[in-house]
Amino acid sequence: MAKQSGLDLGPDRIPDLDALPLRERKKIQTGLRIFRTAIRLFTERDFDQVSVAEIAAAAEVSKMTVFNYFPSKEDLVMGPMEQHLDEPARVVRERAPGTSAVVALREHFTAALERFDPASGLNDDGTVLDVVRLIHRTPALALRATHGYDRVASSLLAAELLAQDPAHDELTARVATAQLLAARVALITGNHRRMLAGERAADALPAALDEARRAFALLEHGLGDYCAAVAAPASDGVGAA
Repeated sequence: MAKQSGLDLGPDRIPDLDALPLRERKKIQTGLRIFRTAIRLFTERDFDQVSVAEIAAAAEVSKMTVFNYFPSKEDLVMGPMEQHLDEPARVVRERAPGTSAVVALREHFTAALERFDPASGLNDDGTVLDVVRLIHRTPALALRATHGYDRVASSLLAAELLAQDPAHDELTARVATAQLLAARVALITGNHRRMLAGERAADALPAALDEARRAFALLEHGLGDYCAAVAAPASDGVGAA
């Protein structure tokens, strides 16, 4: 989960533990126990009311062990999300020849929806939803989430687009980055609303896929004359002096 530990403990990314060496298996199991204990305590008592020492005691590890896995208290919640901040840039970098950035990101996002990846917002796992609620109701976590997208994901994607643009047009790279990330955030936020309202991820999948395809089509083809002002009807002279 925390990048420093080399773990990604998102619910869809836990490897087959039986296939791992004992030492690696124990490492992952310890990280999972710390993470799940922290989320449970934060959910029960609120983020600001739980100390790292209390998490360590409940998880039956030392406080130093917690920090070995999660460098800060906020990392206990934000780790899964922040594993994905470099994804848009990576998808653009690794796309097939002849594939536009928009198409590559669309296909990546729809594939994430179809496997119910928490990063797409379409996941109804209880722990995932507890993390979403915690971020929404905790100002420090919400600020960090916004900062992650506004600074880290944005700078990485803009740099990748600029590096691959033959014209090396910085303005276009910045505008494209803003549009691509804003579309992703809008889609993820909509999926979070569905999950928090009690919808099942499997039931919401068709609508989520349709919205994703529509959103990326807008990016691909542009807004054009969207929301053009309608001319006022001409007066027929009735009532005129």
